Amino acid sequence: MFRSILKNTVQRTSVQSTQLAQRLPSTTAHCLVARRFISDHAKSLIDNAVKQNALVVFMKGTPDEPMCGFSRAVIQILQMHGVDEITGVDCLQDPEVREGIKEYTDWPTIPQVYVKGEFIGGCDVMVQMHQSGELHELLVKEKLLDEETNPEPEK
Repeated sequence: MFRSILKNTVQRTSVQSTQLAQRLPSTTAHCLVARRFISDHAKSLIDNAVKQNALVVFMKGTPDEPMCGFSRAVIQILQMHGVDEITGVDCLQDPEVREGIKEYTDWPTIPQVYVKGEFIGGCDVMVQMHQSGELHELLVKEKLLDEETNPEPEK
């Protein structure tokens, strides 16, 4: 029974999306059908955080108290590089922001790191950039670190 309800719901949604898409220009229709809609409230909060902070991490918890291992890893990597000012947005506090940030970047996971308004990536990307030295280069280039600052050696 569940399967038939699900099938009917998917078909009905698909038909409604297709009918709406036929009434819109092709580029608009593609975006409309392919995406959820981020609320104005969430978009405004995310835009402000990204634009007003040199470095911001959308995470579970806060930089002082990360609530998941991936968020903790990102904060530790940034701290190892000597980043003193980390602005964190706790996605657990607002469900709209938690889902909205994923749509904002079209990136499915949290944490998400932005430097000077540019999306850098999640935990896996931060680990790779740290290991390759790219993260240090980026932080120096964007003047979040002095050139002489070296990350602490891994123990």
